[in-house]
Amino acid sequence: MVHDHTTMYAIVDIETTGGYASANGITEICIHIFDGETIVNTFHSLINPLQPIPRYIQAMTGITDEMVEDAPVFETVAEKVHELLQDKIFVAHNVNFDYSFIKAHLEAAGYSLQTKKLCTVRLSRKIIPGHSSYSLGNLCHSLGITINDRHRASGDAAATVMLFHLLLKNDKDKFIVKSLGRSSKEQVLPPNVPREHFEQLPYTPGVYYFHNEKGKIIYVGKAKNIRYRVNSHFSNNSASRQRQNFLRHTYAISYQSCATELMAQILESTEIKKLWPVFNYSQKNAENVYGIFLYEDQNGYHRLAIERNKKQLRPVHTFHYLTDGHAILRKLIKEYNLCPKLCFLQTLGECEGKREHYCHGACEQEEPSSVYNERVLAAIHSLTEAQASYMIIDHGLGPSEKSCVLVWNGKFYGMGYLPTDMPFTQAEELKEMITPYKENLFIRNLVSSYAERFPEKVKFLPD
Repeated sequence: MVHDHTTMYAIVDIETTGGYASANGITEICIHIFDGETIVNTFHSLINPLQPIPRYIQAMTGITDEMVEDAPVFETVAEKVHELLQDKIFVAHNVNFDYSFIKAHLEAAGYSLQTKKLCTVRLSRKIIPGHSSYSLGNLCHSLGITINDRHRASGDAAATVMLFHLLLKNDKDKFIVKSLGRSSKEQVLPPNVPREHFEQLPYTPGVYYFHNEKGKIIYVGKAKNIRYRVNSHFSNNSASRQRQNFLRHTYAISYQSCATELMAQILESTEIKKLWPVFNYSQKNAENVYGIFLYEDQNGYHRLAIERNKKQLRPVHTFHYLTDGHAILRKLIKEYNLCPKLCFLQTLGECEGKREHYCHGACEQEEPSSVYNERVLAAIHSLTEAQASYMIIDHGLGPSEKSCVLVWNGKFYGMGYLPTDMPFTQAEELKEMITPYKENLFIRNLVSSYAERFPEKVKFLPD
């Protein structure tokens, strides 16, 4: 292809102390200014990252703490780097990695970087398809490009120049020019994900999945608008660990549409708990659920106690926060004339219940255990009895259906889609049309607070 020499490319490679810019330093930088045929300027320097270089990175790059001890810190070369990069097209192998580091370091030194970017991984997949690996080492090996000093900025940058030159010459479909177009997403897409995966994403609520090279799901996310949300993960120049992980490890994107945002939140939570994806950090901590437990003491009196849930015991009621449990238990004590001492809400002194005349003396064995225990059982029964069955009805994915989130006896049962004209007569028939999902505390709280906020969408089911 005939090349327009007015376009200048800055072909960049850096070595770093770790995988994401916000917490790591640059140890070496190399920039070749390339006009499409020849290198017209080069800048290369070791950089003192002001932090130790991890052992495994020293082993890979050969750059040791001693080597960078007397090297300049980035701030002292920032002006030079900025001057070289501005007004050029920033080119690198897996460009978002190098770009995010340099942008973050320039900003810390007071310079802003806004340039167009080209990724030689993405360009290679399009212009020279069919290679088994697009890592710089493997690709250059299969193309016969020699890399001297692999994993050093100077060696890798020089190899990237040769690779980019080859791409310019073989770009019959003008893919490079198209990638630089204003509306092109090529500069922000992760290097390994086919563009078609982005183009098929819908503008609907739902859940999306990022897969790694082997197809394993590494992240699950929910969205009001799947297309916008997925693009936002890649299009900001954030230096965060999460974004760098997504850019490096995502090879495929899939999704499931949902009719409503509530359904997307429920589906996301069940998928995270089921798949345990490596890059989902929230919702992974074990739920410290508390419970009200029932047991009998040596004198034959039923006692209620609040404790953390135990695998082998069945609580009569569960809740997320201790304060909720105390509130429920206090209410039961007053309503059913139970003893605060026998419910462990009072440990010392004279029984408050006796003093205020709602405890009939069970704590002093003044009331027979059989009489007291009947009231304890009635109190427990009131907890389960109060748990209604209802549906949250909303619009469906199409006009002929409606969405339904089903709560059965106070517990989230599942969700699905029903025909718009379906009469709600048989509750059991309804259950057959709904996909059951495993409940967890996050979902239970989510659904009940949603039902409180939108009572007009709630339809109670007869007992």
